[in-house]
Amino acid sequence: MNNIVHKLFEEIDLQDSFFQSLRDDYPGFDDWFRKKSRQDAFVQYENHKIIGFLYLKVEKQLVDDVTPNICANKILKVGTFKIEAHGTKMGEQFIKIIMDYAANENVDVCYVTIYEKHKSLIDLVQQFGFEFYGVKGEGKFQENVYLKQMKRITGDINIDFPLIDISNAKKYLLSIYPKYHSIMFPDSILTTENKNIITDVSYTNSIHKIYVCTMEQVDELKYGDIVVLYRTAENGRSAEYSAVATSVCVVEDVKKQNEFSSFDDFYKYASKYSVFDQRDLHYWYNKGGCKAIKMTYNAAMKKRIVRHDLIEQIGLERSKYWGFFELTDEQFQKIVRMGNVNKTLINKN
Repeated sequence: MNNIVHKLFEEIDLQDSFFQSLRDDYPGFDDWFRKKSRQDAFVQYENHKIIGFLYLKVEKQLVDDVTPNICANKILKVGTFKIEAHGTKMGEQFIKIIMDYAANENVDVCYVTIYEKHKSLIDLVQQFGFEFYGVKGEGKFQENVYLKQMKRITGDINIDFPLIDISNAKKYLLSIYPKYHSIMFPDSILTTENKNIITDVSYTNSIHKIYVCTMEQVDELKYGDIVVLYRTAENGRSAEYSAVATSVCVVEDVKKQNEFSSFDDFYKYASKYSVFDQRDLHYWYNKGGCKAIKMTYNAAMKKRIVRHDLIEQIGLERSKYWGFFELTDEQFQKIVRMGNVNKTLINKN
């Protein structure tokens, strides 16, 4: 995946051809852009050319330039959002940034304005809970307004993202080898054996993930179940202080190998969001009895929890097989507290 970088407007080349369509759609775009010189934006590059741009702004109480007006205590405006998508993963990266930002700012609602001609962008935001709300502007410059309620649970994992509904879900620990985990969650690469490792949430992660394994117990996973990802020890290092809990995901589906008619069928499904390359997927498929776990990546722990603390402070059993096992509600609550998971993401509906 291409990196998305955080830049001031004044550091961005306004003459990049990427911005031409925005000039066409928004009269005075260049003047607006220059006035934002000290504001920041998220920019994605490919071969030194811009392929994605996102500007966010928090507003309070009232947005009165859309019909109907938006009234809420804290409102996140997606000010400018354009991508030259090669597939859904790139769009998801930006949706994840928007959702991370909204959660960190603890906003009540989030909204975006989109011209009706941008069908693929509309489909993308609707997939993750933005609903048609109203309009902004008039005539050929009229845009549709799409709004997402940030504190509402519907029961649909994608629409509710990034909220984690813990009310009826079972919770599990799932282990992942370091070489796969580092690809799946680049923000969680560990370079030290310190007990507590604090990192910022990466802006390079897609929302959906697929992990492949052969552990029979994962058959227990159901839609809406919650998984705490556990990065196993690195070669030559003690698991006590190098194996860590890092992230919280919500399960969408588990497919068994016999549900695929062939390797090609399996590869087509798994490769889109998988941490594995084709050689890895061949290995697991040939091994037999593999399962593909599809899940949404809802939260990175700001504070990684080492195995020692998972045992001594959370109460996990040392003698268990740590590949996959169920957590009690109390253990899960302790993990998200110790891991400094954003409290606004945990919903007890």
